[in-house]
Amino acid sequence: MPSDSLSLAQFNKLAGLNVSRETFDRLQRFVELFQKWSKVINLAAPSTLDQIWHRHVIDSAQLFKFAKPDQHWVDLGSGGGFPGVITAILLAEAGGGWVDLVESNQKKASFLRNALLETGGLGRVHPIRIEEAPSALKHCDVLSARALADLDKLFDYGYPWVESGEKVKFLLHKGRDYESEVQKARGRWAFDLVIHSSVLEADSVILEIEGLARIR
Repeated sequence: MPSDSLSLAQFNKLAGLNVSRETFDRLQRFVELFQKWSKVINLAAPSTLDQIWHRHVIDSAQLFKFAKPDQHWVDLGSGGGFPGVITAILLAEAGGGWVDLVESNQKKASFLRNALLETGGLGRVHPIRIEEAPSALKHCDVLSARALADLDKLFDYGYPWVESGEKVKFLLHKGRDYESEVQKARGRWAFDLVIHSSVLEADSVILEIEGLARIR
């Protein structure tokens, strides 16, 4: 077990959720797989591997509070499964919804497929480039991304769904420089923004964004 392993009660308190023992066991199984595969391929920064629960699992799980449980997610640049696989596991408990995980790296995509299979997460892995995702995946209620790109670029990635008529909610992890990213993005985009403080780090936030429109 990782050095920062948690009990079910601790996880629920920190993440602000109320998951079952079965779901928590699935999350533990994911952590075991993550540790195993991390010995072979680079799934996360090595300095964070002994803090998987806090730095990655809980950080990902906190997104789930900001979307309806039956929605269709698209997770861009899914990498080591954060937040995509965590979302898929939580959706399995909710009994609805779906996550399409977009990851062009074939080795990471193999890990993600294995993780979904082993945990029963509700999702599918698409080993394609992010720019190809709107053509391959027609539906998107919620778009998530973690440590992928600045806000302006993420809007470029997600706008094709908005343009096609989808009402997309963006749920994005951002660090201490998020205000400068928001200011830059407002030069090209109009959007409604709600800022949620991270449950883990005082200088990190979750940006909840809707109503995206291009202004120039």
